[in-house]
Formats: sequence, structure tokens, C-alpha cells
Amino acid sequence: MAIIITDECINCGACEPECPNTAIYEGADEWRYADGTSLKGEVVLPNGKAVNAEEPQEPISDEIYYIAPDKCTECMGFHEEPQCAAVCPVDCCVPDDDHVETEEELLGKQRFMHPEE
Repeated sequence: MAIIITDECINCGACEPECPNTAIYEGADEWRYADGTSLKGEVVLPNGKAVNAEEPQEPISDEIYYIAPDKCTECMGFHEEPQCAAVCPVDCCVPDDDHVETEEELLGKQRFMHPEE
């Protein structure tokens, strides 16, 4: 499953540079599937959604850092544990019950975004 940043976030920014998928953004910032991945142009995500990887997406939060769930792999394929949770000083990076995925799905998403890894 993806990780979510709760409203207990203090906007310290410690999590953002730790994300190997560039899935973490500052509140109110637009995001793109292409950011920090190999995705370019029109793509069909592993979940079947067709998107333009380079088009800006609406911010998920206007107030606190947020994680784009389609890009979050819980650091599978890179690290043993989610790095955002490991560095968060207030423990606000927690599993997102609305985006539950198996280890196989997370690794597939990681390989899709980073085929050269």
C-alpha cells in the first residue's frame, strides 16, 4: 500500500529528498508522473489509468507535504523500509488504507517507473 502523510505533518521537508520515486511534494505544489522517473509522454500505468506523464497534476494537499499514491512503492526495490517514515520526526508518514497494494504490485510499479534499475 502507499504511504500517506497525516495532518500532524510539521512541514519540515525531511521526507521529500528521501523518496526514490519523487512521490513526495510540498503542499500546493503540482506534481508529475515524470518527476524522478523514466516515464515520458502518454503512458498507461500498472493500474490501467492512461496519463500524460509530463502534464502537471493537481496538488493532493494545499497545506502539508503529500505523497502521490500512484508513484509510492513504499521504497520497494530500493530500501528495506519506507524512507519517509524512517526520517519523519513526528511519525506522520503512515500506511494509506485507501491504497492497499501487494508487494508484487509495488515492485511492478517500481520496475515500471524505473526500468533501468
